[in-house]
This record gives sequence, structure tokens and C-alpha cells, in this order.
Amino acid sequence: MGMTSKSRIEWTGSTWNPVTGCTAISAGCEHCYARRMAMRLQAMGVPKYRNGFDVTLHTEVLEEPLKWKKPQVVFVSSMSDLFHKDIPFEFIQQIFDVMTRAPQHIFQVLTKRSRRLARLRAKLPWPSNVWMGVTVENEKYRYRIDNLRKTESVIKFVSLEPLLGPIHCLDLHGIDWVIVGGESGPGARPMKKEWVLDIQQHCERRRTAFFFKQWGGVNKKRTGRILDGRTYDEMPLVPQLPLGQ
Repeated sequence: MGMTSKSRIEWTGSTWNPVTGCTAISAGCEHCYARRMAMRLQAMGVPKYRNGFDVTLHTEVLEEPLKWKKPQVVFVSSMSDLFHKDIPFEFIQQIFDVMTRAPQHIFQVLTKRSRRLARLRAKLPWPSNVWMGVTVENEKYRYRIDNLRKTESVIKFVSLEPLLGPIHCLDLHGIDWVIVGGESGPGARPMKKEWVLDIQQHCERRRTAFFFKQWGGVNKKRTGRILDGRTYDEMPLVPQLPLGQ
């Protein structure tokens, strides 16, 4: 597996991993898919995962997006967390510089480390093609949304995946997009339908784009992604979104 690849994640097109590896920080990390994948790739002898899931910088792929001819929607560091404490700020700056120099692509950055994001955000450029998001898995971590709101990102999104409990009175002021998904894979914790419907209805009232990714479970293909008879694939309203190219 390379550092850049087509993605199976429903809400993006490709992944770009100038950093791999992470450490657990909250409840949603317990059954981390990226850790399982990284350890599997290490066991297979894939050179770029020689360090397993330890934080590793990959300078050799830093400028990959500049070589792509077709516009793409790109999930940045799907195998890490760009605001992890072990990633030097100078390297984060380099990643943002590449994203700024590739305006034909949309870059989606997702973090659980919203406090570091809030500390660094004033030192980073925020071109319109960089979407910034935070993961919130239950009520305890909703403060991450407040930290996200402090950024200058034009498009701000929240990933409620894995959704591990209800999130009542979700404050979506300044939030453009909400993704909801259940945990999948070994040991997956259940997600209740009423939690999802409450969020979907709140998004509808607020006119916030809502994307339902999956029910999850041990076999996510079997449980699918139908919510009350339909799929929800809403995206933020931006011109010429190149998803799927």
C-alpha cells in the first residue's frame, strides 16, 4: 500500500499519507482501523510501514498532489492524525504549503487533537480548498467542535464516527458538514438508530449537509448505510466538487 491511493471511504476520493502512525487519545481510538491496517502491512513487509503504527514522516510523498492532473477530493493522513504532538509544526506547515499550491484539489483534514489545532491555526494558511474537521464520538468530546470553530477554514466539518453515544443539542453554528457512522470491525460497539436520527433531523433544521456513512458492526457490508429507507450523501455546497474522479 502506497502513501497515495484511491479510497474506499464513502465521503472522499483519495488518500494522501505524508504521515503514518498515531497513538490512542480517546474512546473512539479503542478499535482503530488504521492501527490494524498498519500492523498488517508491517507484517507483510511493506517498507513504508516498517515502524508499524509509530508516528513516521514520509517526505518522499510530500509533493505527490502537485503531480496529479485530475482534480481530486483527498483525505489527508488517513493513517495518522496531522495534529499529533510528535509531528513537528514545520512538517505540518510543509503539508499546508503543498495543499495551498494545489488549488485544483480539495483536501480534507480530520483530527481528534483539536486543542493543538486551535493553538496552531493562526500560524497556518487556510486556502479555500482545505476543509478542516474534528472527530467527536460522544458528548465528552464535543469541545472539539468549539476548537474547530476558531479556525479560519472556509469549510468546517464534524465526523461523528464511531458514534458511541447520543449527542444532544448539537451546536452546528459555523459547521458546514456532518458525517455519522457506526464502528466497524472486530469488537465493534453498537450505534443506536435514535442517536443517528436525532443528528440527521438537527442537521435538516440547521440546513447543514448530512452524510450517513455506515451502520458498522462486525460486517459493515451486511448492515449497509440505509437510514429510514434512503441514503444520505450530502456534501457542502462548493462549486465543481470533484468527488469520484
